Amino acid sequence: MTADQDGPTTPSPPLTSGDAAIAAAAERAESTRDRNLPQFADLPIADDTANLREGPNLNDACLALLPLIGVWRGEGEVVYPTIDGPFKFGQQITFAHDGRPFVYYEARSWLLDDAGEVIRPAAREMGWWRPQPADDTLELLLTHSSGIVEIFYGQPKGQTSWELATDMVMRTGSAKDVNAAKRLYGLVGNGDLAYVEERAMQGQPMQPHTSAYLTRVVG
Repeated sequence: MTADQDGPTTPSPPLTSGDAAIAAAAERAESTRDRNLPQFADLPIADDTANLREGPNLNDACLALLPLIGVWRGEGEVVYPTIDGPFKFGQQITFAHDGRPFVYYEARSWLLDDAGEVIRPAAREMGWWRPQPADDTLELLLTHSSGIVEIFYGQPKGQTSWELATDMVMRTGSAKDVNAAKRLYGLVGNGDLAYVEERAMQGQPMQPHTSAYLTRVVG
């Protein structure tokens, strides 16, 4: 409510959706703003940061990825074309940078039982998001612990979503048969991170493989 000095009290203007989003982000940041990746004071170069309030400034080339910077944690489901499922998993995803024109990415997963208890560690992957300012193209180089290396290309689909598809897939002799993949990442709800992935694997056409919903725990 507001009141003129010599007049009656009048209603305050309603919050806009933008105001609400800013307020919600500020509330979430109360528990995440003081957390970052482990830092080493004796490292002679800039350390990675997953917190935009600390460390080097985000490179201008990476501004389209700014909403992703942080550490995210949550749960998802994975399905395989030749195995009964789906299976539940927990996951932590890190997007960090050191001030140069790329973003470091890491995902660590663990299988969950129906009660949400951890069964064992699961898939791991790491790589580099490389924005190309000339045309907004996103390059993603991704390496999986299962012996697969992928090169994705894509573009931002607005300010809060990113879509990519493989241009090349390489496998070691012991890796599963994977031929192609697509991913869509987006900020949803109160600023949480969700993604879906489709894969063509084990002789099957492109079909849903993983999906997850994660909340920010750092940044």
